[in-house]
Amino acid sequence: MKAKIRRRYLALKIDSKEKIDQKEFMDAVWEAVLRLYGEYSASKTNLALIEYDAEHGTAIIRVAHTELDHVRAAIATITEIAAKPAAVHILTVSGTLKKLRKKLEYRF
Repeated sequence: MKAKIRRRYLALKIDSKEKIDQKEFMDAVWEAVLRLYGEYSASKTNLALIEYDAEHGTAIIRVAHTELDHVRAAIATITEIAAKPAAVHILTVSGTLKKLRKKLEYRF
């Protein structure tokens, strides 16, 4: 019997003076995970982009709960996206999208 996949959702803030599209952002996240942990560990993350807002520089990604620490560490290593200086900050983490959005409301 297959075990239920538990997930975590991360709200991220992208700090950059230039506009970054969602493909460039996800390429940078995948590159950071691959560079730090290799292909095998990257494949276990089940990394997926849920929402992306280029205007406000925010994103929501989904990861496997067992790989949360690996993804957080990889995100912290991002210093440029598509050869543009940038930093990515984790705003909050939650087990459901509903709770994540509720947490974000209190922050702003």
